[in-house]
Amino acid sequence: MKLSIIIPVYNEQETILQVLKKIEETPYEKEIIIVDDGSTDGSCELLSKISKEKGYTFITHPRNRGKGAALRSGITLAKNDIVIIQDSDLEYDPANYPKLLQPLFDNQADVVYGSRFIGSPHRVLLFWHYLANSALTLFSNIFTNLNLTDMETGYKAFRREIIQPLRLRSNRFGFEPEVTQKISRIKGCRIYEVGISYFGRDYTEGKKITWKDGIAAIYFIIRYWITD
Repeated sequence: MKLSIIIPVYNEQETILQVLKKIEETPYEKEIIIVDDGSTDGSCELLSKISKEKGYTFITHPRNRGKGAALRSGITLAKNDIVIIQDSDLEYDPANYPKLLQPLFDNQADVVYGSRFIGSPHRVLLFWHYLANSALTLFSNIFTNLNLTDMETGYKAFRREIIQPLRLRSNRFGFEPEVTQKISRIKGCRIYEVGISYFGRDYTEGKKITWKDGIAAIYFIIRYWITD
């Protein structure tokens, strides 16, 4: 099974080359699809050059539209069996791919979430972020009837025939609750969770999600439960 790895990028010049190197080192046949979402720090120019050299698929948004919009653009271009979401910072390590992919390779799952909270190494950071993540996951589970431990994880893998047909609308971090709500409605869709390592950043290191995105996530959970 071949991989389509979708990488949304917004002002990650300091880390993106390390992420790409780690992806290249993984032992899978893959295509790499990079979506620059209006970067202003030189990431776009850097990635345009390296994509030509390496044969990556590279597209740009003229202005910043948000992670969800970047993922939609990348997902439409995916050609391979499995689609993986890969953030462009160093919080999620491609060394986790074997764990993430095994249930798919074993034909036990159609979607796999990489949970930061079920036993794997993780950097100790902010209690209130952890509490907010747990509360949003619980709230999402109430509406989806799933028993996830980490709905907001940035590591998700999908069979292409599951993710590509979905009509996704969220532009920012609403992608996570929206895609969770929508896959929960697919009859017969098998959803797994596996523990992954997590090396979270703080705001001085470039973390972008804020409390406003947490409030928005509540809205999106309710919105996509009612509609679509």
